[in-house]
Amino acid sequence: MTALTLSTAATPGLRADAIVIGVAKGAQGPVVAPGAEAVDKAYDGKLAGVLETLGASGAEGELTKLPAPAGFKAPLVVAVGLGAQPADKDGEDGEDGGYDAEALRKAAGVAARALAGSKKAAFALPVDGPGDLGAIGEGILLGAYSFDTYKGNAQDAGNGKAKNGKAPLAEATLLGGKPRDAAHKGALARAVAVCEELNRARDLVNTPPNDLTPAAFAGIAQAAAKEHGIKVQVLDDKALVKGGYGGILGVGGGSAATPRLVKLSYTHPKAEKHLAFVGKGITYDSGGISLKPAGHNETMKCDMSGAAAVFAAVVAAARLGLPVNVTGWLALAENMPSGSAVRPGDVLRMYSGKTVEVLNTDAEGRLVLADALWAASQENPDAIVDVATLTGAMMLALGSRTFGVMANDDAFRSAVHEAAEEVGEPAWPMPLPEHLRKGMDSSVADIANMGERMGGGLVAGLFLREFVGEGITWAHLDIAGPAFNEGGPFGYTPKGGTGSAVRTLVRLAELTAAGDLG
Repeated sequence: MTALTLSTAATPGLRADAIVIGVAKGAQGPVVAPGAEAVDKAYDGKLAGVLETLGASGAEGELTKLPAPAGFKAPLVVAVGLGAQPADKDGEDGEDGGYDAEALRKAAGVAARALAGSKKAAFALPVDGPGDLGAIGEGILLGAYSFDTYKGNAQDAGNGKAKNGKAPLAEATLLGGKPRDAAHKGALARAVAVCEELNRARDLVNTPPNDLTPAAFAGIAQAAAKEHGIKVQVLDDKALVKGGYGGILGVGGGSAATPRLVKLSYTHPKAEKHLAFVGKGITYDSGGISLKPAGHNETMKCDMSGAAAVFAAVVAAARLGLPVNVTGWLALAENMPSGSAVRPGDVLRMYSGKTVEVLNTDAEGRLVLADALWAASQENPDAIVDVATLTGAMMLALGSRTFGVMANDDAFRSAVHEAAEEVGEPAWPMPLPEHLRKGMDSSVADIANMGERMGGGLVAGLFLREFVGEGITWAHLDIAGPAFNEGGPFGYTPKGGTGSAVRTLVRLAELTAAGDLG
């Protein structure tokens, strides 16, 4: 991953492949953002005009390259758009207002991706405190991400060489930060810990399902837990049978790759609160007997994105040493059709003791989550948050970049939504209408795994609510849209696995540790 350093050096004397500056969209044209004063001065104060001549407007995601001015040791200036210029204290365009952290994060990500193949770049973006440094650091680390494990010569694996194309940016120096300032160093250290784990989640999502079976995923979790002092317990198929985990066993019964339930426990001696995170980990989803149609199978390796997010968040919490207990539950199975697969019409007895009539085997995520939610409930945590690529209905409702938030407590739903927006993960609060529950009534079981077609994402949330222990605060994140980017990269988001919800979960853990989440 790209190495991050802080520097107070003057921009002209920096030895780097490029200097990254910000440009905003002002009322009268592009405006050079704070941090780029030395570059602007070298252009005789006419840098904004030069950029406008080159077609720059300062719009978000825009990138313009131009030769560095005379006297600079770096040969290239990269101007990246920050979007609208913040208003000053009088409400007019000006420099009094700070730049939004997400704007800085996206701009840094765009620049880092464009500088693939470079050894070093200096980022002279606007900095007004450690929060901005953290956002820029995150943008660089997430934007420079590349998944090349299966490309080119396998001998290049792990040695930092580009196997098919350009290697990621090797080093980034952030200007405007003080190398000896504890807050500045802490902001960068946090960015590194969170982004390394988020990128690990991306790697897992991008790994082909023939290599990432439930057992393989569990093994990766065990190795990480050992490295970071996290207690881990893995229930294999025999232990699941003994424990009565009918949902996980039913979904995984059709595959030669047997299911697993992984429990990761991070504890802190000063913790006063306990959070439980539950992740859907369908390592491949064919739909089972209710087979998905052609064109819907190709990206189904991403159906374990929820478990990847939970795994990453627990490890990040441990690396940050947060004074909160965090337990992660990874419900891992492969959903395949075979002679031993669960059938439409079958009835499963879940870990909670409730029975579920399976009307559609492609509504499998809620079945594995139901067992894991009940298992998490037995420890009576202060709150449970589950994460899942659960329904296509949520994508229809919110698109491909926003996840839905449902909860059994309105205040907690709002808190989760606010945490997501704070870290730059678009989310939207969704209801759990009681009238939709009746559609899951079954004549042969306690509940069916399908209900009304309209509002299917909300129906799935209502199903999950049935398996949350009484009196426990719970939220459900349906990340079906943003978990996997099938289009081109944007901001700091790559094509493929995105690591959606990792930063939201980490922020919830931080807020809980600080006593700011109820």
